[in-house]
Amino acid sequence: MDTDNAKQKDNHNKLVGLQAQIAQCRLCRDTFGFEPRPIIFGSYHAKIMQISQAPSKTVYETGKPFNDASGRKLRRDWYNITDGDFYHPGHFYIASMAHCYPGKAPGQGDRRPPKICAQQWLFKEMPLVENEIYIIIGSYAAEMLFPGEKITALAFEDRQLNGKPAYILPHPSPLNMKWFKDYPQFEKVRIPLIQKEVHKILGIS
Repeated sequence: MDTDNAKQKDNHNKLVGLQAQIAQCRLCRDTFGFEPRPIIFGSYHAKIMQISQAPSKTVYETGKPFNDASGRKLRRDWYNITDGDFYHPGHFYIASMAHCYPGKAPGQGDRRPPKICAQQWLFKEMPLVENEIYIIIGSYAAEMLFPGEKITALAFEDRQLNGKPAYILPHPSPLNMKWFKDYPQFEKVRIPLIQKEVHKILGIS
């Protein structure tokens, strides 16, 4: 037990220190052309580690992860949990392949985030969070963490990441409506299973 407590304290201290470094990161200032704002949320003992692509412009402006239309769909429709449960640091560690909003790409979507962020920060965070499951959101994050595989298959499979169960979701963005129409069985079949797992992990009856 003493060994477990020492490990937990060590992970907590390391993660807090790492989060402080992330908050000060400005590696991509010149790439973005505007002041980066790293978004960090969660504690080392969060039960679910959720990893997506990058914060949206709304998240960049508010400083609150998934504080946008995608987040509302994720919390209320897919997870069926309250905002309080979602924004509980012991419930979710909310991470991204990149911690900052990367700016707009030509067209409607956001730019893909620089890979340096995951290499510099995310892959150091992951071992320090004592999560029970992973939830991976969006094709970019899915294909980075499961190289050579496509989200159209991953979204319908129970996978493992770092020896823990991993569930892969398409991005809940309104811009992704075509995917939902092409694969209606995802919301009919997979979402109820994932929702049940989230409720079980969080102790929601």
